[in-house]
Amino acid sequence: MTTDSSSDSAAARLATIRDDIARAAAAARRDPAGIELVAVSKTHPAEAIEPLLGAGQASFGENRVQEAQAKWPALRRTDTRLHLVGQLQSNKADDAVELFNVIHSVDRPRLVDALARAMDKAGRRPDCFIQVDVGEEPQKGGVALADLPSLLATARDAKLPVVGLMCVPPADVEAAPYFALTAKLARDHGLAGLSMGMSSDYETAVMLGATVVRVGTALFGSRG
Repeated sequence: MTTDSSSDSAAARLATIRDDIARAAAAARRDPAGIELVAVSKTHPAEAIEPLLGAGQASFGENRVQEAQAKWPALRRTDTRLHLVGQLQSNKADDAVELFNVIHSVDRPRLVDALARAMDKAGRRPDCFIQVDVGEEPQKGGVALADLPSLLATARDAKLPVVGLMCVPPADVEAAPYFALTAKLARDHGLAGLSMGMSSDYETAVMLGATVVRVGTALFGSRG
């Protein structure tokens, strides 16, 4: 499937995914209004994003601060919510706090400290998710399971607005056990937010409690 950015196609894809989320939520006896669909627009140009904006999509995800800085000032609307879903370098904390509404990849004490300083300086406090390395894949980022309590304590001491946990399960395996583990960890630590689920498994994530799903390919088509 190649990217088709026509308004009709964008609206149809968006409607299909919203319907899928609503069905999965109903099966889990959840209110679909409590699930935020984030359109992961990383690497996609403005002309691919505009039809989704026109179809009423408000939440978008980017992987890199620099790419978001280049593209979103001209696209952003008053209701737009920007999510940073990729790894964040500590030296980009100031820029991330200025630009994003939600940061999903808090995973180490140094980044907690940098974000806390940036938030104090900017006078704005984006919601934060702690990314957990549920698949023990350090290349993906995320705090080790054993270190989660300590990092959460550090983040809370720093007055970071931690709203939940985020995970990226290993590729090409059943995601459900990793989603269930993340949901249990969140419950154990008194966190309501769960950022989990992507194009191939967002319905499973909703069934297991996701409050945010991050969908790219199913909305934009594959690149190339």
